[in-house]
Amino acid sequence: MRPRTLEEFVGQQHLLGEGKLLRRALKADRLASLILYGPPGTGKTALAGLVAARTQAHFERVNAVTSNVEEVRRIIEAARLRRRTLAKRTLLFIDEIHRFNKAQQDVLMPEVEEGVVILLGATTHNPFFSLVSPLLSRSLVVEFKPLSSEEIRAILQRAITDRERGLGEIALAVEPAALNFLIEISDGDARRALNGLEVAALTTPAGPGGKIQISKAAMEESVQKKAVVYDRDEDAHYDTISAYIKAMRGSDPDAALYWLAKMIYAGEDPRFIARRLVICAAEDVGNADPQALVVSMAAAQSVEFIGLPECRIPLALATAYVACAPKSNAAYMGLEKAAEDIQQGKTLEVPQHLKDAHYPGAKKLEHGEGYKYAHNYPGHHVEQSYLPEDRRYYEPTEEGFEKEIKGRMSRLKPRPSKS
Repeated sequence: MRPRTLEEFVGQQHLLGEGKLLRRALKADRLASLILYGPPGTGKTALAGLVAARTQAHFERVNAVTSNVEEVRRIIEAARLRRRTLAKRTLLFIDEIHRFNKAQQDVLMPEVEEGVVILLGATTHNPFFSLVSPLLSRSLVVEFKPLSSEEIRAILQRAITDRERGLGEIALAVEPAALNFLIEISDGDARRALNGLEVAALTTPAGPGGKIQISKAAMEESVQKKAVVYDRDEDAHYDTISAYIKAMRGSDPDAALYWLAKMIYAGEDPRFIARRLVICAAEDVGNADPQALVVSMAAAQSVEFIGLPECRIPLALATAYVACAPKSNAAYMGLEKAAEDIQQGKTLEVPQHLKDAHYPGAKKLEHGEGYKYAHNYPGHHVEQSYLPEDRRYYEPTEEGFEKEIKGRMSRLKPRPSKS
């Protein structure tokens, strides 16, 4: 069911819509080196097929899983000869190009730069992580998006009715609920949708009159289980943990628990989740509710002590606690401001009365002289300078417990009114 023409291509209108860059380049047969990056089943290989059918250039196709440096060198040498003797371009399509190691990628760079071959690479992995920088700088990276529900529906309807390449020769009726279910669980992946439809059509027994009626139950049986798009060292890994943290920071426990469930379902390392949870409790909740850090650390310890699957329960508890807690990043911002002062300004020396006086000879150097021991004074506090100049970094907020901290500090360390 791969498209044979641009008109049959479904999706990626931001790249292949009327007047868009790739559509113009395809029609003019003037493609530059491209890296097609996006989720599976969104049309990357289908586009390569259209290029092969339309281009006047010699078209070579390899799969990085089965190819090697020797094969790539052979293609390059043939491309050099073709350009020299026939003045003909060579377009090299490399499927799953992220599977090439650095040495294999390095082989391509001079030829891509010289125009010996025009590279067309397809990858489901973020090329900025998986491809070497010189190769990226010589190519245009275009991102394919997951197909929308309506785009998946159009592809499935075409497959159901197409007599030549689809299931049109079969007396097939797909219930709307079954079709909607298949579209939903496909997650924008046309290949997954077509595979599910084919399995359902081939395994569902025909009813009276020889007609195959595919119900939602039959479709669920054919698909079995929804596969979550999640790569543990690439985009989905970082994007999902980012959404998880931002949901907790934004005080949305429902969203935070959803992203937590997705990561656990997809097989994410629970220790990684726990580390980010602890950081969020310290950075985003802070002193507005210091107990959030305690709860998060307990959840992190449970990951080591209990392990999966049970440790997901304390992770959920801590996630909900952090999401619902009042928020303040005042302590973290104070640290950042102090670090900026250290980086940009003159480093302050430790005042003489605060220097260590516990080693032999310290008294001769007058270290610690004049230091006032706070516990010897009423309220366990005494006026005394702890920096050689007045600087303010920690600005407590009015949120949660930090409001009490702010009140106490205003009494112990009054601040001059701002002009």
